[in-house]
Amino acid sequence: MANSPTDKPHRVAIYAAPDIESPWWAMGSEWLGRCALRHQDQPQPEIKGVDAATQHHLTAEPRRYGWHATLKAPFRLAEGVDLEQLRHAVAALCTTQKAFDLPDLQVVRMGRFLALRPENPSPELDRLAAESVTRLQSLAAPLTSAEKKRRRASGLTPEQDALMLAWGYPWVLDQFRFHFSLTGDLNAAPDETVDRLVSAAAERFNRRPPLRMDCLSIFVEPTPGADFVLWKQTGFPT
Repeated sequence: MANSPTDKPHRVAIYAAPDIESPWWAMGSEWLGRCALRHQDQPQPEIKGVDAATQHHLTAEPRRYGWHATLKAPFRLAEGVDLEQLRHAVAALCTTQKAFDLPDLQVVRMGRFLALRPENPSPELDRLAAESVTRLQSLAAPLTSAEKKRRRASGLTPEQDALMLAWGYPWVLDQFRFHFSLTGDLNAAPDETVDRLVSAAAERFNRRPPLRMDCLSIFVEPTPGADFVLWKQTGFPT
């Protein structure tokens, strides 16, 4: 499956996204209010006690990126590299992978936002994430000074800074924390609103059938600040 190819988008990302035919894709896209495959907004599920405008506002940040968990964070393609070369590299990576089920996912607070996180460790997931970062790095452009400054403004540890310089992103390898973002910044939201979001998300996502990790997805940001779209999804061997 390929979607609206662009030879040189502003940025690309390698994401863990559910197969577009799976219930997990529909559940997550509806929660965020946008389908990254069809490039269109969609109605969000009603949350008792949270008005639609507030819900839309609090999910705006993850909605722009589409329903996903990050494996290789958004990056610019290196000089001379286009989407077709990236597609081939991701396809080659996929041939070395085997499908697996993620551990049960639970709604948690990760600092300022809500996310879905695996309840238990997954060596298969850690391996996939590490290989997505390291085996595709040669296709990524070096970070600019502005990009480094922006990352460092969040307060990186020495290890995170070294990972950023080596791999373009601080939260990889030993610092990797797999998650599907459910909201943006909740620090200014009333506790009652946060509690209702947690309850609604838990009712929607917790204790569902396992999410099958059987593909890699290339998302693209066509122009700076544009919504990310699902461009290509490549399955693992069966």
